[in-house]
Amino acid sequence: MHYFRTVIVKNVICIDKLLTLVLPEYLIHFFFCVMFLCAAEWLTLFLNLPLLAYHVWRYTSRPVMSCPGLYDPTTIMNADILAYCQKEGWCKLAFYLLSFFYYLYGMIYVLVSS
Repeated sequence: MHYFRTVIVKNVICIDKLLTLVLPEYLIHFFFCVMFLCAAEWLTLFLNLPLLAYHVWRYTSRPVMSCPGLYDPTTIMNADILAYCQKEGWCKLAFYLLSFFYYLYGMIYVLVSS
């Protein structure tokens, strides 16, 4: 019984750390979209709008909790929810990685063409 209590406490601590990362990720992505809008980078803005819309939808349809965040400690260990969150994480990682190389290419192109 003590083992299960320790596992539950560790899971709650990990989820609390995870909750502190969700809002900054969304705000930083929103800030970048605003900067793309101000700089009139239309292609880059339109590439980022679907993920921004997904972030808004995901945050507005989050479980009702006392603290801001997406992951409810009581349901996150459900296999279906965990698999969905893992797939979501991998897709977002791929998007951010491709975006990084696109931004790097754009920066190098501007530096070389000047």
